[in-house]
Amino acid sequence: MAHLTRRRALTVALATAAAGIAVPATTAAAAPARPRGPRPLRHAHAHNDYLHPRPLHDALAHGFTSVEADIFLVDGELLVAHEPATLDPTRTLASLYLDPLAALVRAGHGSVHPHHRTPVQLLIDIKADGVATYQELDRQLRRHQHMLTRYQHGRVVPKAVTAVISGDRAARAPMEAQRTRLAFYDGRLDDLGTPAPASFAPLVSANWTQSFSWLGAGPFPRAERDRLHSLVTTAHREGRRIRFWATPDVAGPEREAVWSELLAAGVDHLNTDDLAGLESFLRARRNTAPTS
Repeated sequence: MAHLTRRRALTVALATAAAGIAVPATTAAAAPARPRGPRPLRHAHAHNDYLHPRPLHDALAHGFTSVEADIFLVDGELLVAHEPATLDPTRTLASLYLDPLAALVRAGHGSVHPHHRTPVQLLIDIKADGVATYQELDRQLRRHQHMLTRYQHGRVVPKAVTAVISGDRAARAPMEAQRTRLAFYDGRLDDLGTPAPASFAPLVSANWTQSFSWLGAGPFPRAERDRLHSLVTTAHREGRRIRFWATPDVAGPEREAVWSELLAAGVDHLNTDDLAGLESFLRARRNTAPTS
């Protein structure tokens, strides 16, 4: 846009304050910025990120490198919500995520977290109408193609933000038909060992409780630990990352035991709604992202 609305200016100010980015004087006056943000946490994924008081910004302020937004297509707009009853026309994917990320990337000279070039993952969960919703999402992503990792004629070109599409499986067909994409697909465990390349499905996600009975109390059964390590090894051999949702997320020894096993196995993203809790857990283990 050629000019900033009052609301857009506030969004940019919040984004830069949360990420600790130095900004021009025109925006710095509204929100003084720190010289650097927290060191990014390479395993930290903010599940249902939009439910936090400041979607995106709270996660980035805790060093998260992956955030998740659920979307519905309503009257041609992509609204962020977990279920239809909570839809709010002011809470759009563009206003909560795409525009603030673009502002951060501009202010950060090509990166979301200052001085860290590893892409931030934006996991977009399509809740319904996969084909139509993806088509509109694709249109909106093209407005921000300067910051988005792209797939182009067989090659992946990394940028500051990597959009990965999850949720309604109907989105898969139109994505596979594209020779150029600004988004990637969130596969499932049955995508492991298939011809679907990592350039299409670089991430594999699964419900923890559908594959494992252990929830952190007592020892991890040997057979289940072996299965976890086998799944991670297969995913990594194929060039994919792996994530489990529905892991225990109530603070306590059970959650910490599961998180510890996930890290030990090499799981790429730890799923949580407790930003401070996971940050504390990972920083105690110096689990930060490399600087590039």
